[in-house]
Amino acid sequence: MKKRGIRGSLIAAAAASLLVLTSCGGGDDAPTDTEQEAAQDGGELTQISVGVIPIVDVAPIYLGVQEGIFEEHGLDVELTLAQGGAAIIPAIQSGDFDFGFSNMTSLVIAKSQGLPLQLVAPGPQTTGEPGSDFSSLLVPEDSEAESIVDLEGQRVAVNTLNNINDTVLKEGMRQEGGERDSMELVEVAFPDMGGQLESGNVDAIMAVEPFATLAKNAGAREIYSPYAQPIEDLMIAGYFTNTDKIENDPELVDSFIAAMKESQQFAEDNPEAAKEILSEYTEIEPEVVEQLNMPRFPQEINRESTERIIELSEETGLITESVDINELIYEGS
Repeated sequence: MKKRGIRGSLIAAAAASLLVLTSCGGGDDAPTDTEQEAAQDGGELTQISVGVIPIVDVAPIYLGVQEGIFEEHGLDVELTLAQGGAAIIPAIQSGDFDFGFSNMTSLVIAKSQGLPLQLVAPGPQTTGEPGSDFSSLLVPEDSEAESIVDLEGQRVAVNTLNNINDTVLKEGMRQEGGERDSMELVEVAFPDMGGQLESGNVDAIMAVEPFATLAKNAGAREIYSPYAQPIEDLMIAGYFTNTDKIENDPELVDSFIAAMKESQQFAEDNPEAAKEILSEYTEIEPEVVEQLNMPRFPQEINRESTERIIELSEETGLITESVDINELIYEGS
């Protein structure tokens, strides 16, 4: 099968010295083999738009587009980059995206506020190996901090506030004996974190790949693995949609779920391909790509870790009304 092409459409501002963001989607004007087969069968590919983030977490969906997995399920996918899940959620509600990628805490908060959305497919999961995970809590090389507790009263950068990074940092601080709310969390886009750390504007950064490795190469030092340590087998994020789409077009949603599961499995089985695809939506030197710690890419949603995120969201005051996990997760029609 002919692989899908990548087309560029810049939509998110980022630090040019670290990363250039592009969109991915339908590709060449000439029809692919799958499109030709669909036309011969009297059918057409259904166009869908998906909001994603320029990090390693979304490598499977880019692979799924490239390898023709989504075409096999009748879908023509356009991928658009945004800063974080908190920005993608309103775009789903407005209809700008059909599906979106978001961290679990942001989804839990949105659901608790009555937004009509449901999680449909899993995203990345921690490796469970401190020091070898795809998220790192980093400090300058000359910092006196040796553990997360040493950051009490310090400024710590997260990509967006009130997301899963808040959750794991506060729980990590609590588990290590510190005061849960003692860090001053400040919002800094992933591409800007390394520069903010070097300039001294923040005392620490919570970065995910590829930004964690970029920061380490610039001299930053890891003191905690916030995805691997506080919650066992943490599923960090997932793909979601509006409940109206589920009700009005369940076949489309089921097709997306099936394609995502295959794409996740393909990335899990082909880690080198998952690294190589990063060049399609980031600009990272090949030697840096080889250094990256990649997440696991499960096919099924991790209900246990999701339930823990719901509990912690209540404990930390991010939500005032509990969320029914059965209403949050769509199991398919």
